[in-house]
Amino acid sequence: MAKNKDTREQDSFSEVESTLTKTEQIIEDNQKILVIVVGVIVAIVVAYLGFTKLYIQPRELDAQEQMFMAEQYFEKDSFNLAINGDGNYLGFLDIIEDYGMTDAGNLSNYYTGISYLKLGEYEAALDYLNEFDTDDLLLVPVTEGAKGDAYLELGESDKALSAYKNAYKASENEFTTPIYMMKAANLLEEEGNLDDALEIYQTIKEEYPTSNEGRSVAKYIARVEIKQNK
Repeated sequence: MAKNKDTREQDSFSEVESTLTKTEQIIEDNQKILVIVVGVIVAIVVAYLGFTKLYIQPRELDAQEQMFMAEQYFEKDSFNLAINGDGNYLGFLDIIEDYGMTDAGNLSNYYTGISYLKLGEYEAALDYLNEFDTDDLLLVPVTEGAKGDAYLELGESDKALSAYKNAYKASENEFTTPIYMMKAANLLEEEGNLDDALEIYQTIKEEYPTSNEGRSVAKYIARVEIKQNK
């Protein structure tokens, strides 16, 4: 038995040795290729870091400076000036075109989309809102909610409802969640989906009682219950 065990152990060591030898041989045979591959990876990393530091970062700072006046116009509801600029300062469309790879360029898509929404240009609003990419806990629901408003104005109620649901599910908080829950419930009620609307109204009442929507939701609940009993 001991002899068999020794034999098995020797066979195992032989197999490991053989595998190592083959691996070493493969590495040796492909050494040039491996060196080239590693060199290419290093070159890509160095190029990326250099591109980011020497090009993107300076452009980002420049874009933020250029965007300042457009943001001021946006805050004053001067949406045409915010979008197109005033002849002296760039508008959000210019920022998108000139600094599209920067965070400021990306954020300009949001500002432009909201501006077009306020101006009643709903398809243009959707174009830019769909280009905006963020994981910000407040901007995600606000962006989805704005899409819902645009779809609703275009008569696309199914897409509007889907956007409102995305908005209130994206980031549950006291500020945006009850707003978009209310919009979703209002839309459901208008379309005759009373049970679904009532469920959302009651959720607002129970989970967000101190919000503006929570303080006023009782009348909506009563209205739906009256409709259900007719």
